[in-house]
Amino acid sequence: MEIIIIGILLGGTYALMAMGLQLQYGVARIMNLANGELLIAGAFSTFWFFTGTHLSPFWALVVIVPVAFVVNWLIYRILLLPLVKRAKSQGQLEVDSILATFGISFIFIGILLALFGGDYLSYSYLAEAYVIFGENYGLNRIAAFLGAAILCVGFYIWLIRTRAGLTLRAIAVNPSAAGLVSINVTNASAFAFALGGSVTAAAGMMLSMFLTFDASLGVIFTLKALIIVIMGGVSDIRGTIVAAFALGMTETAVAVLIDPGLTLAASYILFLIILLVRPEGIFGRRTA
Repeated sequence: MEIIIIGILLGGTYALMAMGLQLQYGVARIMNLANGELLIAGAFSTFWFFTGTHLSPFWALVVIVPVAFVVNWLIYRILLLPLVKRAKSQGQLEVDSILATFGISFIFIGILLALFGGDYLSYSYLAEAYVIFGENYGLNRIAAFLGAAILCVGFYIWLIRTRAGLTLRAIAVNPSAAGLVSINVTNASAFAFALGGSVTAAAGMMLSMFLTFDASLGVIFTLKALIIVIMGGVSDIRGTIVAAFALGMTETAVAVLIDPGLTLAASYILFLIILLVRPEGIFGRRTA
């Protein structure tokens, strides 16, 4: 039962983290290797906010989300859109975006090091035990899960119930066909990339409540987000959610039953199994 509960708490936060990359890769077609650095930037910003104001970290979302949206919109319009326009194929765009965002990740790391230094940081918020089925669990982890769950559910409902969400889903399925029905693919892709950055930064805020972090930790979360998105199916957010909980359960089981140092290796083994058995992902569509 302990493995299940911890896995659920971790998987909910992972789902929010991966939703940001799912928008950027699944809709805007940008393989963003700076995704983890943006998440850590959200965690650092929350640390800064909490230690400066002593308000609940959730209030940091009021600042973090719009700032992350603007920063990511500018990154797409200024740095990535020229790559999109010159790419002759999706494969070329993926290669160019990987190289470009890899460089952007180092820019983010340099900025974080300049602002916060290289030390590990954490803060104490709701650092007390809460009993579930006779076992103690951190109240901060539970609060992070509930916050991530509310954002995930709200975002999913927005995606399937609104016209803007339908636009993004249409581009994810077929951007060429979407352009034929008067959808401005360029503007919608910029919006999706910026929105994905906001969601990722919000996930950083959630993780910061129970995680000790430093400027170099972003690459780990980039890799985990990539595993979740590809494992779940690039163009389907349902697969992202399912894969996030599968990853959370796997990491928790390995940490509790075997060795915490093997959690990342277990994540890659799970990823390889999915690629061998169902390469298009859990909810991905098989190519004809």
